Order: sequence, then C-alpha cells, then structure tokens
Amino acid sequence: MSVSVITMMQEDRNRAERKLQTAARIAGRHLPLFLPPVLYLTDPARTPDPVVTASHLSSCHGLIYRHYGQPKHDIVAASLAEVCRKRHVAFLIANDPELAMKTGADGVHWPFAERARAKRWRRRFALMTSSAHTPDQLRLLQNAGVDAALLSTAFPSASPSARRPLGPLRFRNLARASSMPVYALGGLNADTAGQVAPVAGIAAIEGIEAVLGPESQA
Repeated sequence: MSVSVITMMQEDRNRAERKLQTAARIAGRHLPLFLPPVLYLTDPARTPDPVVTASHLSSCHGLIYRHYGQPKHDIVAASLAEVCRKRHVAFLIANDPELAMKTGADGVHWPFAERARAKRWRRRFALMTSSAHTPDQLRLLQNAGVDAALLSTAFPSASPSARRPLGPLRFRNLARASSMPVYALGGLNADTAGQVAPVAGIAAIEGIEAVLGPESQA
C-alpha cells in the first residue's frame, strides 16, 4: 500500500473521528450528566481487541462488555475495568452482575428479557441500561428501574441480529416521546450519528472501531 493511500485513509479516519466527537458534544448537552454521550459495545466476533480500543476512549465514552460466555472473559473484564478506571470511562458488563461486582464495574447492561431481574440489582450499581428492539419494548422499560435504553435498529446495519431499521425520523420521534434517556444503536457511525444526537445518545460497535480500534491505530 502506497504512502499516499495510507495518508488518505488516515485523513478519512480523522474526519470520521471529528464527526463523532461533534455528535458526542451535541448528545451530551441533553443527556443527564451521569450518562456518557457515547457507548462502545464489544462483540467477540466484531471487536477482536476491545482492550486496545478502550485505551483510546475518553471520558465522554462508556463501554459495555458483552462476553457471551467466551473463554477467559473474566480476564478480559478485569483488564477493561482497569483501563476504564484510568481513562474515566464508564464500564458496564452485559447480563452478568456477578462479574460486574467482582471487577468493580460501574453497572450492568441488561437484555430486554432480563428487565425483571434488573430491578433486583438496582441499588447495587451506579448505572444500568437495557436493550429495546421495538417501540413497545421501549415503552415497557419506562418503569423498569434502568437509567437508559439502547433502542435498535436505528439505521441499516450489517449485524446478524439487526431488524428492519426504524430510520432517523421515526427514531427521533420515539426518543422525544420517551420518558427515559435513549441511545441509538444499529448502523451508528460518523455519517449517521449526527442525525440522532440532538435527541439521543450514540451506541456503536463498528462505528467506533473504525476510528479508534486496533486497525485505525496501526
């Protein structure tokens, strides 16, 4: 790969990072102070080295570690907890409150189906979030004892679990009508984040990996 091509690629990443930073600032203006404007979600297949990415996050980020029972997830969780503490990044572990307690995580991210279980842990953590995949699920979370909902799928996404996208207009309407803070998840990147930032937080996997992940640091 030629030097000029590498330079152009880095310039594209820099532009994308600036766009995400702008969207984060906009989201931060309306979210409660204890909620980070941007949430980075890990995935065993799509985030090969989340610890490296975490080392480039800032205090405007939160990190949700989704280990899905992968081998050595407790070791990875401990490493992520240490990095997040040093960088003042909110650290949540998905659907594993015991591991969250063990590592001193700030909180837990719950699947929608576990919302009743989440209530039993409400007083144990500073921050809890939950997923919502439909408008009805978002409505049912309003009194579930969580601090924010991650509503998907906001934009077209390559995720194998992605549903039909809500689209920016419908998503914004749902977020405005919600009595609790909402994060947009699904297809969030530098080009789409600004479309929802005025009414919601930003939650992403590849959209953050693209500008802060291992490849972008090479």
